[in-house]
Amino acid sequence: MIEQTPAGEPLGRFVYGRSYLANRDAVEIDPVELKLSDRTYETTRLSGVFGAIRDAGPDYWGRRIIEKHAGLPKLDELDYLLESPDDRAGALGFGIDVKPPAPLRKFNRTLDLPHLQKTAEALLRNEIPENPNVPQVQDLLLLGTSMGGARPKAVVEDQEGLWIAKFERSDDRWNWERVEHAMLRLARQCGMDAAESRVERVGGKDVLMVKRFDRTRSEDRSAYLRSRMISALTVLRADDAVSVRERWSYVLLVEEIRRVAPEPKKAARELFRRMAFNALISNTDDHPRNHALIAPGRDWMLSPAYDLTPTPSLSQERRDLAMECGTLGRYANRANILSEHRRFLLEREEAERILDDMMKQVANTWEETVLSCGGSQYDVEAIRPAFVYPGYSL
Repeated sequence: MIEQTPAGEPLGRFVYGRSYLANRDAVEIDPVELKLSDRTYETTRLSGVFGAIRDAGPDYWGRRIIEKHAGLPKLDELDYLLESPDDRAGALGFGIDVKPPAPLRKFNRTLDLPHLQKTAEALLRNEIPENPNVPQVQDLLLLGTSMGGARPKAVVEDQEGLWIAKFERSDDRWNWERVEHAMLRLARQCGMDAAESRVERVGGKDVLMVKRFDRTRSEDRSAYLRSRMISALTVLRADDAVSVRERWSYVLLVEEIRRVAPEPKKAARELFRRMAFNALISNTDDHPRNHALIAPGRDWMLSPAYDLTPTPSLSQERRDLAMECGTLGRYANRANILSEHRRFLLEREEAERILDDMMKQVANTWEETVLSCGGSQYDVEAIRPAFVYPGYSL
């Protein structure tokens, strides 16, 4: 329920149903802000929508699709949740009845990719009419609407499971699909847990396929089991706006994760590696929505890493991550990353060894990894300035 405060701010309220609380298998949808309780929770953040609920909603790309399909230029947060189909991230479903309808289990197949790609390109070119009754607008819902980010994408299924298909954009300065695929592989080479990916060639263009880690097939393969999922933005109780990002912090995030993870030391070290990796490849798009916790069972853990993209920059002395990574704020610098090593449950010598090994791995293998993933020499030169920039070691 969303109301207004006396000052005119949106005020959201949430309460777990009595029948749900009485279920012995009941689990919280957010281990930080919405613990299992019969209390009524309130929030004025995020337009009155609790973070765990907002995380299940569409981001920029999905909102464009829903606005076209609804024939309206702007909807409120609850409308976006109700209008989006059942491909959303995490385990939540939405409806206006006490008992929600059974989720649909029909997914796009990989053979649908050419049609999905053309539909996405038409939307990017603004060639799809505003009339929601036009067949082309109906086709939009074949695309993924509830997965985050600004790139065109769709949810597809093959024999291995569910994938997020990310399509090319006409304004890409390099082969984004093959480079992101390479960064996920490079992350694994650096000892990180990263999402599985591959590249498909469709209609003369590359499509990046990223395996969904919030869905696993049941043993009889008749359905998908859902994992709860919340973004780091929700864990941090932070806001989307860059202007109020005082809680966008790896240091604050690791402390929250240590409270809820069954293996806090393992989770803390994994986050430390991700922070360092983002600095080493100049991934300055590492905002809190690009980190998540998942719960395949009762326990919460870091999701596999995703959305790892290098950002070449002219600055050779200083580059900043989106989140604070040490006592010097967002500075993507080795000394700054080391400055809070104890908060990540690491002794200094061990933290230094991790950083040195990762820097060596990235510096020596990034180019070979991009080429082995099908990237061109042009792609390599376009992103070369992103890797182990001089200011990292100052």
